[in-house]
Amino acid sequence: MAAYTRLAEFPPLREHATEVARMRHLLLTMAGWIDYAKHKSTVQAVIGIIKLVMGFSQFSLRGLDNDKGESNLVAMAWNFKRMFVLAG
Repeated sequence: MAAYTRLAEFPPLREHATEVARMRHLLLTMAGWIDYAKHKSTVQAVIGIIKLVMGFSQFSLRGLDNDKGESNLVAMAWNFKRMFVLAG
């Protein structure tokens, strides 16, 4: 998509638009594009490090509660790793 189309004004959404239509409309606006760019720069780097450096590529347990617990453990391991590095 060309850069100039992001600056164009888009017609407002219909009142009962689907979730896909809402997301498409949001990503075509400048504010939505800026928010999406922030997500890529702040979150995906951490996820990449967790997958590549820490070796966590898939969940071992099944079920939503088990997955939440496992992801909490991975997040704690990431935070401990960062604290250790930053403490020197």
